[in-house]
Order: sequence, then structure tokens, then C-alpha cells
Amino acid sequence: MIKENYRFTTLPNGIRIITENLPHVSSFSLGFWFNTGSKNENQNSNGISHFTEHMLFKGTAKRSTKKISDDVEKLGGYLNAFTSKEHTCYYGRGVGEHLPKVFDVLSDMIQNPLFKKSDIKKESGVIIDEYYDIEDSPEELIFDRFETNVFDSHPLHYPIIGTEKNIKLFQQKDFIDYLHKHYTTNNLVVSATGNVNHEKIVELVEKKIIGLKKGRVRSEKSVEIKKPKSLFIQKDIQQTHVIIGKKTFGFKNKDRLKVNLLSNIIGEGSSSRLFNLLREKNGLTYQINTFLNSFKNYSSFGVYFSTGGDDKRAVDLVYKEFDKILKKGITKREFNRAKEYMKGNLIMHLENTTNRMIRMSQSMFYFDKIRKIKDSVNNINAISYDEIVEISKNLLELDSFSKVVISAKEN
Repeated sequence: MIKENYRFTTLPNGIRIITENLPHVSSFSLGFWFNTGSKNENQNSNGISHFTEHMLFKGTAKRSTKKISDDVEKLGGYLNAFTSKEHTCYYGRGVGEHLPKVFDVLSDMIQNPLFKKSDIKKESGVIIDEYYDIEDSPEELIFDRFETNVFDSHPLHYPIIGTEKNIKLFQQKDFIDYLHKHYTTNNLVVSATGNVNHEKIVELVEKKIIGLKKGRVRSEKSVEIKKPKSLFIQKDIQQTHVIIGKKTFGFKNKDRLKVNLLSNIIGEGSSSRLFNLLREKNGLTYQINTFLNSFKNYSSFGVYFSTGGDDKRAVDLVYKEFDKILKKGITKREFNRAKEYMKGNLIMHLENTTNRMIRMSQSMFYFDKIRKIKDSVNNINAISYDEIVEISKNLLELDSFSKVVISAKEN
């Protein structure tokens, strides 16, 4: 296993800096993470987190849109960003010696965006296209609609892309106000892995990030989530797409890892139960898998499949398999296979510097500490067979699931 060498510093203004030096690599991954996403929106502002992410690439007082990318790419580097329901991340990759330049570009973007009215109008059209790309991609759309349904009444139900109406209505003042409220020093984690030096990154943060204010610490309201109803969406498509799922434990709950292991047994990989039952034995679907999409306090768990055949029979087979696990349990062989599968995936996933950077940052946001890889492996090893049998009774209770279907056929 790769040696772990983490360093952590909190500055007086609240900025947290995490680094992991990997002496065997020549490159780095650098991320600027803000603890804000679609969960921090409301009905009228839904979509502004994602739109803001786009706008930060549209130029600063020092750099045009082209110069932002050119300043990094001419050094063989790479810039990107993403918005989730809980976070927004701007990140860059490059060769170790170019880290100060990539840092300069990213710090300029987050502190000095222009938000030109003409750029807002143009980018609105780009995001509307992205919105319709999702609408035209049932394998993407169904996950958006499922989480809107399963987290009904909770801020997690807002889709990251937002609504077409909001995307068209956002004005310059909306972005400026959003930035001042959420892009604050106490809401920022700077994370870097690879060929990096902790002291030099702390020095860069102190020197370069001087335009952000220290915001107020936000408390998270507890919101009761209603029991979701099933949802049918009619689209002119060839396949029927189905999710059967529910909400479950989030990152803060120790039982989440047990759910993850059970999810692997049920539908992760070509040796899982549902893959063999629906694809290999019955030929009902090409793609079927379970998923566990996790947030701080909740996760969405479910089974996704698409089929051109008998979707009702496929759904019945999924429920019958859940019932079979509830009544007969799982085998020790399945249990051990799932453990090895999870550990192997974790270690292979973290042979990439960007994935390690992402893991460190999420660990800080969710647990207020860096969770070591060896501890994660030990936590998987510590799960007992009896615990998985017990968690299945909570997870697979048949009347706790809702169903989302996208199909050309009438429901």
C-alpha cells in the first residue's frame, strides 16, 4: 500500500490546507474546494452554484477566458471544475515545478471573476444546452429525478443543473451576492497531492488568497424527509429505464459502510446477484447495477437498470431477490468476495493523484479530519457477517422502496 504522508494547517482566517506528498510521482493535483453546492440553494436560486462554477472560467481583470486555460495548458497542465450537491471544486494538474503558476490561475479565478453581463447571457445558452443534454439522456435524467423524489422536502432534492427558468433569469448581482456569501475563507479547503511541498503551498495561500472575506459559520437545519412516491416519466425512447431505491445512512453514520458492502453483494460487478439473475439467467437487461450516492447525513441507495424487454418482470425479480436475502441471508463466500472487491477498488482508485486529492478534501468536509487509507481498509475488514445480515433487514424492507421509471410506454 502507498505510504501516506499528510500535512494539515488551518490559517487564522479559517482556510484549511491539506497536502499529501507522494515522492514517487512528478505531477500534482491541486484543488480549491468550497463547502457549497445545490444543497445551499432554494427554489428561486436552484442552479446558481453550477452556473457560478461556469462563470469563473469566463475571465478576470488579469486574464481572458482563453488566457485562463492557456496559462496552464502551455505548461502541459490541465484545469477543470465540478459542482455537486454539497461542494464546488476548482482543480488543476501539472508537473511539480509548475504548481505556483497553476495556483496563481486558480486563486485569480476564485477571487476576481468579472461576471460580465454579455458572458452571463452567452453562458446561459451553454447551460441550457447542458440541461437539455440531461433531459435527452435517460440514464442521467433518471438519477436526477430519483434524488429529487427520494429527498423530497430536503435541500438535497434540488438538481445541480437547476431549472430552465432560473438559468435564464440569473443576473450579475445574483452571482456577486452568491460569491460573497459562500466563497469565504472559512468555507475553503485547499488540497494538493503528488509532488508538493506543504510549507510552499501554505506560503502561496497566505500570499495569493487575500481577496476573500471570512464568512459566518452556517448551521445545518434538520429537515424531515417525506416518504417518496413512485414516479413515471414518459419519453420518446427505445429502452425503459428503472430505479428502485430509497434514502439511507450518510457519511456521518458508521452503518453507511455496511450498506456499501451489502450493495456490492447485491449488484456491483458481473459476479453480483442481480447481474447474474437479470442479465445472465434471464437476458432481461444489458446493464444493471446498484449504487450508493452518499452525502454528509444521507445517501441514496438503489438498483438501476435499462431494458427493452419486460420491465415489470425485471422489477419483480429485483424485489424477489431482496426478499430472498431477507429470508435466507447471504453466503460467507459472497461476504468475503465483497470485502476484497471494496478494498481492491479503493486502493486502485487511489493510485491517481486527483482521486487522492478529492478523497482528502471530502474527508475534511465530512469528518473534520483526514481519514487514512489504512483506516478505511481496517474498517472494511472489521465488518462482521452478522452485521451485514442485520443491516439487510433495515435496507431491504420491501415497502420502504420507491420506483422511478422513464419509458415510452404508458405506465
